[in-house]
Amino acid sequence: MYAIIETGGKQFRVEQGQTLFVEKLDANVGDTVTIDKVLLVEKDGEVKVGTPVVDGAKAVLKVVEHGKGKKVIVFKYKPKKNYRRKQGHRQPYTKVVVEAIQA
Repeated sequence: MYAIIETGGKQFRVEQGQTLFVEKLDANVGDTVTIDKVLLVEKDGEVKVGTPVVDGAKAVLKVVEHGKGKKVIVFKYKPKKNYRRKQGHRQPYTKVVVEAIQA
């Protein structure tokens, strides 16, 4: 059984017991988060596609940790004009484990 969920503006294919990194969620470590935006559910070969979401379906995620991703360097410059700007960015994330998919 698997599902496609949407969180943080991105879509993820999830199965029970899977660990994934999503955009930072407003939850404490150890909390469970319920995602209601389930776009597709596959169970025993039967596929349910939502319009846009599957009614009554949800995914239960457990928050494992929060962190920051690798640093990305943003470097802007204009040739021959002595214009250079260097900026770093680290995207925050939440590591979650899929506990259950209910459909």
